[in-house]
Amino acid sequence: MSLNYPLKIIFHIVLGILLYSLDFFPRIFFLVVIIYFFVGVISAPQKEKTTIVLKASAYMVGAEVLFRMTSAGIFYESSKYFVIIFMLLGMFYNGISNKAYPYIIFLFLLAPSIVVASINIGLDSNLRTNIAFVLSGPVSLGIASLYCFDKKISLKQLVNVLFFLALPIVSLTTYLFLYTISLEEIFKGTQSNFAASGGFGPNQVATILGLGMFVFCVNFFLYSKVLLLRVINIVLFGVISYRGIITFSRGGVITAILMIFAFLAVFYFKSSVRNKRVIGVSFIAVLLASVVIWVVSSNQTSGLIDKRYSNQDKRGRLKEDVSAGRVDIFLGELDGFISEPFLGVGASGMKELRLIRSGEVVATHNELSRMLSEHGILGIFMLLILIFTPLTYRVNNKRNYFFYAFLLFWFATINHSAMRIAAPGFIYALALLNVTYEKRPVHRKRFIQ
Repeated sequence: MSLNYPLKIIFHIVLGILLYSLDFFPRIFFLVVIIYFFVGVISAPQKEKTTIVLKASAYMVGAEVLFRMTSAGIFYESSKYFVIIFMLLGMFYNGISNKAYPYIIFLFLLAPSIVVASINIGLDSNLRTNIAFVLSGPVSLGIASLYCFDKKISLKQLVNVLFFLALPIVSLTTYLFLYTISLEEIFKGTQSNFAASGGFGPNQVATILGLGMFVFCVNFFLYSKVLLLRVINIVLFGVISYRGIITFSRGGVITAILMIFAFLAVFYFKSSVRNKRVIGVSFIAVLLASVVIWVVSSNQTSGLIDKRYSNQDKRGRLKEDVSAGRVDIFLGELDGFISEPFLGVGASGMKELRLIRSGEVVATHNELSRMLSEHGILGIFMLLILIFTPLTYRVNNKRNYFFYAFLLFWFATINHSAMRIAAPGFIYALALLNVTYEKRPVHRKRFIQ
């Protein structure tokens, strides 16, 4: 593992360079990835099916934003659909747990919103696209949860799945550095910065970079017994954190920090006294690295990033709305729930209503309010399923170190970025895995008569 690890990192740095330098390469890369994982899932031995399905899905999740910003995918939502396809393939080979029925109910509860939308607004081609966009996230979450529920996987395999998720994030980070070689001219204010985000949505970019921060920080704590791996992991954590911070999109970075603390809290209290000392030393190293990252980010942005996280404008004046307009959208969607409490306004209904009323296309950033407004009382049932099913599962299965970190990522992300990308649904599903631990071999002395 110690040799393959840096080689895979280097390979994905090279991929990032090629994706930026060659216009034709992104589409080729996308097709190669799809073919590689399809062949891998189909040809893998039965006992390895679960791991390869999760690796394939994780890679698509980690690469989704990169695919979008380079126009690599067949269409905009390609990654979500391929996550669904890989999970369905996994169900074909491995089946599902008979305890996973809440997620079957969840998927069925999504259907009425399509009927309501077709009746209220009319199902033209534009609306069909919008419906597919708003429902692809919840559907991918439901399918992934259905597959992952109570699936057995070792801790080492799960960490490897997360590594596959992080590999394309290395390519994305490389791409971002090439996209903005000179940073001096791009920081003019404290708003989210598209130039620092590769010309793409800073919210989505920061969310994915936040996942990369989390994975390489976890690897630094769990699997860095070799000095080279420790250096690689802390450097990647630092570089990805830096690029995440200078997008000026706070949600992804703050969520990553919360995930790291949630993981470390569980990991620390479940560790032996000796390992707690090692964790403590490693934690100090991560804190020092974080301070350096922040100082560099502050210097590169001429102090603007400090004002951003203090909710100030570039002149140092405190902004009235810390949510950047998200609260107004949230309250507007609650009005939609109040006006249509039983079945809601239908899939993509609030977006269409805002367009009619204001003449502007305003997308929601909050999946909770969207579920209430577009699904009505069914949305409440869906939220109850999503919140209480994993918590109930946790009562009898407390072996997943990542459980709270994964659940926290899902909940925080859908509150600042809805489900525009596949990441929150997939990470939520990983919290439902039945994580096992390799037993240490017991060496017994032979009794010789």
